[in-house]
Amino acid sequence: MTILHRPAPAARPYRPRTTQFPRVRPTVTHPARQAPPDRTLARDLALPLGAVGAALLVTALMLTGETAHASAVLALFALLTVAVTLRARPVLAPVAALVSWMFYDGFVLHQRSELAFQPQDRMSLLVLLLAGAVGAGCAAAVRAARRHPAG
Repeated sequence: MTILHRPAPAARPYRPRTTQFPRVRPTVTHPARQAPPDRTLARDLALPLGAVGAALLVTALMLTGETAHASAVLALFALLTVAVTLRARPVLAPVAALVSWMFYDGFVLHQRSELAFQPQDRMSLLVLLLAGAVGAGCAAAVRAARRHPAG
């Protein structure tokens, strides 16, 4: 029986291990991060609160019998849409207008919660979409003025 001899491994050059003791950075304290003014709870809840507001408005109009004045009620819904889109995220402006239109069309114009798409329905949808665009545009202008103050 023969024993085979392996040659000894070649000696490696000495290199100190730099990863064994990592460098410790001095502790730096930062001021507390504040949420930007655009990120608020009101902004997240604007659309659901607007839907509740539209439902309450329809309920009040039906209880008082004021649903016969369609143009005045449309102005109320336009104001509600502007108020909601002022606080909501800009991408939700069409959704807020659509929710307002559904309540207006289903309960004020047709009074049996039926949606239709006749000329007066299209006109009211256009008015509410424009109200949503106005609200979102005003909110965007206010945010831009806050970010870049004049002077």
